[in-house]
Amino acid sequence: MPRTTSTAAAVAALLAAAALGLSPHQAQAAATDTAAAAGSAASPSSELRFYDIPGSGGITLKGNVFTPADAQSGRTYPLIVLPTSWGLPQIEYIAQAKKLADSGYVVVSYTSRGFWLSGGRIEVAGPPDVADVSAVIDWSLAHTPADAQHVGLGGVSYGAGISLLASAHDPRIKAVVALSGWADIVDSIYSGRTQHLQAAGLLGAAGYLTGRPGPELQGILSDFLGSRLDREPQMIEWGKARSAAFQVDRINANGPAVMMGNAWGDTIFPPNQYADFFEKLTGPKRLEFRPGDHATAEATGLLGLPNDTWTNARRWFDRYLKGERNGVDTEAPVQIKSRSDNGYEGYADWKSVGSGGSENLALADSEHVWANVDSGADGGVVFLSSVLDQLAKAPPAASIPLLPRAFAAVWQSQRYDADRRVRGTVALHTTVTPTAADGTFVAYLYDVGPLGIGKLITNAPYSFHGKTPGEAFGVDLDLFSTAYDVPAGHRLAVVIDTVDPLYIEHNPAGAQLTFSSPRTDPSYVSVPLREQ
Repeated sequence: MPRTTSTAAAVAALLAAAALGLSPHQAQAAATDTAAAAGSAASPSSELRFYDIPGSGGITLKGNVFTPADAQSGRTYPLIVLPTSWGLPQIEYIAQAKKLADSGYVVVSYTSRGFWLSGGRIEVAGPPDVADVSAVIDWSLAHTPADAQHVGLGGVSYGAGISLLASAHDPRIKAVVALSGWADIVDSIYSGRTQHLQAAGLLGAAGYLTGRPGPELQGILSDFLGSRLDREPQMIEWGKARSAAFQVDRINANGPAVMMGNAWGDTIFPPNQYADFFEKLTGPKRLEFRPGDHATAEATGLLGLPNDTWTNARRWFDRYLKGERNGVDTEAPVQIKSRSDNGYEGYADWKSVGSGGSENLALADSEHVWANVDSGADGGVVFLSSVLDQLAKAPPAASIPLLPRAFAAVWQSQRYDADRRVRGTVALHTTVTPTAADGTFVAYLYDVGPLGIGKLITNAPYSFHGKTPGEAFGVDLDLFSTAYDVPAGHRLAVVIDTVDPLYIEHNPAGAQLTFSSPRTDPSYVSVPLREQ
């Protein structure tokens, strides 16, 4: 029998139980009981039922269902399915699911396979996870008053990645909302052919703490974090099979309306890969970028507080599942917030974000650095640094004049007499001469104030392998996309060093790198700007 509860208080209970170190069974029970107690005085509209839902391959998925309060016999309602985020149970979406149900949807949430009390092993959005989505839709159509012609899918983080992949395989899905997710998992945690250490380590630890990683995932994590370069082709193929970017033709053939949202400082799934994927979609689409880190733009909405991301998600579902003319489809499809102010900017497409052209900063002087010493220029700490930027406009900082030039290459622009509104993807082009076959460097772009303190605008890592020592080679590197306003009187600084706690580095002991600017192939950083 299903168990009835009625409130988002379960979210707070879950967080408290997890903080106390309770087991998944104990935490789930505490959350359910808290929701039931809190819901005793609630209105009928907030009723919630928990179910065991058959997944693919014979496993059981722990789920819950919200049905509209005015549900009538014989009437059907649009269906929204919400797979959970990595490491979170099925009560994650209770606050938003209730709001959706109150506005006329059947909403089914479930704990993704391998986590908490759901069966199976963690497959990282593999074929069993995609098949689970279709199985949950099948069950929902058979056991709830859901309308088979109006099916939506959405989620945050892991749920977003699964949602995009499922839309390539199940043509019943008409609308998708993918928040803080990935379209290309390889480009997310292995960009610049460099392992994103803190991101992968955090995901791996959370997987072991809240679920049961399958043998394939265990092997991939071991190879990835252990820098098993001989296994690189297998790891890349594994990632491609779990990336919607490599199934975009199937998604376009099915034609779902896709809304995606992410944060500029997402240290797990950086924004570049979402923007690239967005440009390849041919159906109705919307892309939103805001300040913050992974899932922080959606976090307050999960607790039931006012939240722009979730408001627009509901508008998206209303337009493409209910047919409401609410204007979301007539707005500019790319909506961004600069990290420097609170206003939205609308663009016709991603290419238009840097519509003011690019300003090239010449990297004219040759710079020579020793590897394996952190100069003090860093991308920060996963979650913490970008959250500080989001809430206090305090990104990672460094004193540019004090950076040790033996371990950091530094170039600076002149002081600007007017604001520079950086928008889009900063690109580095340079020539590198290594003393070893393998190596890693990290490029940073800073906003430098009058006192020489640089605030980080963006960064990206780059690794190389099998190069000939002493032989120069060219490098083209896209830094992580952003929107940042450089005040008048400030300057830009480009810094390159070889160590950053966010990434695994591949510099042998005693290695050195020289960054030069040949006359026939000058080095530069291209900074895209918004029209003034």
